[in-house]
Amino acid sequence: MLSFNRTGVSHTVFYLLGIPGLEDQHLWIYIPFFISYVIALLGNSLLIFIILTRRSLHEPMFLFLCMLAGADLVLSTCTVPQALAIFWFRAGEISLDRCITQVFFLSSTFIYESGILLVMAFDRYVAICDPLRYTTILTHTLIGKIGVTIVLRSYCTVFPVIFLMKRLTFCKNYILPNTACKHIVLAKISCNDIRLNIWYGFFVLMSTLVLDVVLIFVSYVLILRAVFHMPSRDARHKALSTCGSHVCIIILFYGPGIFSVLTQRFGHHIPLHSHVLLANVYILIPPMLNPIIYGVKTKQIWDLLVHLLFPRQK
Repeated sequence: MLSFNRTGVSHTVFYLLGIPGLEDQHLWIYIPFFISYVIALLGNSLLIFIILTRRSLHEPMFLFLCMLAGADLVLSTCTVPQALAIFWFRAGEISLDRCITQVFFLSSTFIYESGILLVMAFDRYVAICDPLRYTTILTHTLIGKIGVTIVLRSYCTVFPVIFLMKRLTFCKNYILPNTACKHIVLAKISCNDIRLNIWYGFFVLMSTLVLDVVLIFVSYVLILRAVFHMPSRDARHKALSTCGSHVCIIILFYGPGIFSVLTQRFGHHIPLHSHVLLANVYILIPPMLNPIIYGVKTKQIWDLLVHLLFPRQK
């Protein structure tokens, strides 16, 4: 559990508390976590299966949705099984290397998903503002390049965090008051000056998530301007309806995250367990609801889903 280096003794194994202050309620908290995770796994897996196996859905919007569903699977699987193990078996022990690995995949997946939401906003912009060139602009080759670029952006921005965390010495505490390893949560229990970690974390936040939000906002301003210049009311309604699912997912993804950041910055009087629960909502809710929103609001997916689950008897 301990290792020796130049600065003395450093912990290499940590203990995740789960939701601090609510340890006696962990068995009850396990139930909604488990249900949410099962729904996320089934919903996103089914969505990926339907899109990949139906040639009629090999359009840009659905291919981006398939990427989003894949990111949701990774995001929920990074943390929820571990949280369930903590709640049910009190299995909160985690090594430093495993902790850093979790931070890497959790952070990079968040950035990747944010990038997909930005590209989906661009997809809606092209579909509404330049519909005649939609399929010639967003070709399968370009979509593949966009996917690779988003992956590289997410991995390259988070990669330095590995070295920033490896340099830290944990000579005091080994208790992490959370259900998963987070960069700053782990850095705060170290014995080092963590200003570099804080500033780099701020840089990553501003250069990825915040920048994506700004560009998504600009995209929708341009979309709304184009919609309100359409001649007929039916055309305006049809154009806006194609954006409904995407807007819902944007709110689900960024809303809890922004609220969580604000409560951590200004809500010092809020109990710690509320911060941890809110952070888990940020991970649980979007992967669970995204396939439901797109499945219900997108006619092509809904029709294929009904046909798959309830085939007509011949």
